Amino acid sequence: MKKLIVAIAGVLFLQPLSTTAQKNKKEVLKGLDAEFNTYKAIANELWENPELGYLEENSSALLQETLGAAGFKVEKGVAGIPTAFTATYGSGSPVIGILGEFDALPGMSQSAEPIKKSRVVDAPGQACGHHLFGTGSMAAAISVKNWLDATKKSGTIRFYGTPAEEGGSGKVYMVRAGLFNDVDAIVSWHPGDQNTSNPSTNLATISGKFTFKGVSSHAAAAPELGRSALDGVEGMNDLVNMLREHTTESTRIHYVITKGGDAPNIVPEEAQVYYVVRHANRKEVKAVWDRVVKAAEGSAIGTETEMSYEIIGGTYDRLPNEVLATLMHKNMEIVGGVNYTPEEIDFAKEIQKTLKTPKEIESAGEIKPMVFTYGKASADTGDVSWNAPLAAVRTATWVPGTPPHSWQAVAAGGTDIGYKGMMVAAKTMALTAIDIFEKPAVLTKIKAEFNERRGADFKYVALLGDREPALDYRK
Repeated sequence: MKKLIVAIAGVLFLQPLSTTAQKNKKEVLKGLDAEFNTYKAIANELWENPELGYLEENSSALLQETLGAAGFKVEKGVAGIPTAFTATYGSGSPVIGILGEFDALPGMSQSAEPIKKSRVVDAPGQACGHHLFGTGSMAAAISVKNWLDATKKSGTIRFYGTPAEEGGSGKVYMVRAGLFNDVDAIVSWHPGDQNTSNPSTNLATISGKFTFKGVSSHAAAAPELGRSALDGVEGMNDLVNMLREHTTESTRIHYVITKGGDAPNIVPEEAQVYYVVRHANRKEVKAVWDRVVKAAEGSAIGTETEMSYEIIGGTYDRLPNEVLATLMHKNMEIVGGVNYTPEEIDFAKEIQKTLKTPKEIESAGEIKPMVFTYGKASADTGDVSWNAPLAAVRTATWVPGTPPHSWQAVAAGGTDIGYKGMMVAAKTMALTAIDIFEKPAVLTKIKAEFNERRGADFKYVALLGDREPALDYRK
């Protein structure tokens, strides 16, 4: 018996790796290699037919169909969301969850070429790699299911089909509905440009749309009779921009005017602006959001318009788990990174000509050392992490140096560069889930850290309140 000593937070514990267990892991990796083309085809289908948040009917159906055919029990339309689902296999404890996203971003259509070129003008595109995310996570879940069958182990593997991550807070509604209440640990991942397994935090968010209504009139013949809804929006924006000076360091406030009027010679009767507030502390997010609302109210008074607002989303900051992240890092080291063919190196070099901060192409094949990171982005995985222990890896699905939400990310995500990185993630998650099934002592440590970080008095309250899912936020 081989023993691997892992140090976490000053505590040493032993992980026995029997010959049989090592052999089973190798079989899992072989099985995933054998199914590369199968999962590549599924991910490519999602890449070629990208769908926006809460509108991912075909993407969700394809993943459900594949999981159902593999023997999972699929529950559709969970948490009041038509495209959300769970797929469960096995019984008893432990219950291991795997998250899978599949929504695309608006206006990000791009061909799988190293030049900026839309496939369909103004259409969505997989600029955050969620076609890889959902498919890779599904591959891991099916692989673990096959391992459970082969080894006759007890336990439950559950895939969560989570829509509308991009601004729709899909997971928040699933958490609020109690779908994670019985989960012991969750493994996840996200596309990226490097291979990492870092325990990390990020920023909490609240987002919403502010609608102003005024009185239309001829802008030249009778301007005194009009009350401009656009003035309400612009007044609000001015007040919020003044507010920026008086917020704490990590506060982020973003907005976009989604409706500004129909013609310049008509005083706009209705206008709308979409805001997002972020901060590392969710209490501060709420405090800043309340001040943004006051700015909207003040502008409405000053412009003699009416204002209403709707909270669209709200997400917690992420609760890290170093024990689980370390376990995933060890397995990622077993799996290894992404190695490019000569043709892929040529593709990467062309992509890098368009990047501001390119990294060494060879770094896609490296596993970076584990470090604690403080992320500046946000995700609805934050709410999940406060309800069950969660860790996520990133793998090199994009050319090193590529930022998310870019045409370069879409381009690489439609090639084998993306599909290879996807399988690195699938393998890492599968091996990690197997370790948790095999080693109850490790799960005990994962839960102990989770409970200590969360605190005994924690009570989950969704930042988006009790509103129903914003199923039309992308329409």
